[in-house]
Amino acid sequence: MPEERSEHQLRHARDSTLARVEITFDAADPPALAAFWSEFAGDEIELTFVWSDAPKIEKNRVHLDLASSSPEHQADIVARALKLGAEHADIGQRDVPWVVLRDPQGNEFCVLEPRPEYTGAIAAVVVDSPDPLASAQATGHPVVRSGDGWASVRPEPGPWLEFVRTNDSEPITNRVRVRWRDPS
Repeated sequence: MPEERSEHQLRHARDSTLARVEITFDAADPPALAAFWSEFAGDEIELTFVWSDAPKIEKNRVHLDLASSSPEHQADIVARALKLGAEHADIGQRDVPWVVLRDPQGNEFCVLEPRPEYTGAIAAVVVDSPDPLASAQATGHPVVRSGDGWASVRPEPGPWLEFVRTNDSEPITNRVRVRWRDPS
């Protein structure tokens, strides 16, 4: 592995002092993945792209949900993502109103149908968890909503942090990782 590539990182946030959420992507081509995500990331999140030669072999434990404001906007986001190299993905979602895609390096993400609670470009950072309510409570933020198999917190500013139940075993690698910063 060339040394300069092992240290290569790209960051995207218009003002990283405002971003309370940092998402780190392992990437075979960090500049290309950064270019893809710069089309969709808003001000409220910081994205870091770190070179890795580890192949993507399983579903990520963390993924991003993109917000849309209308059915036409949702279709536009999907069309732009596909034009930039994303592909449709089937992760067992069945018939749902959102669209599941993989970015050009295989990382899953969703383009949600319009929902009034999601106001930023990134609607939510979604984390698989064996116990969503306990995971949400562990963030130290109030649980804003929960249901059978999911729980959400909403630290301001920034996207929702949502935990969904999974019985999947711990992944071999976490190619997408989340870090929530305390603003104090």
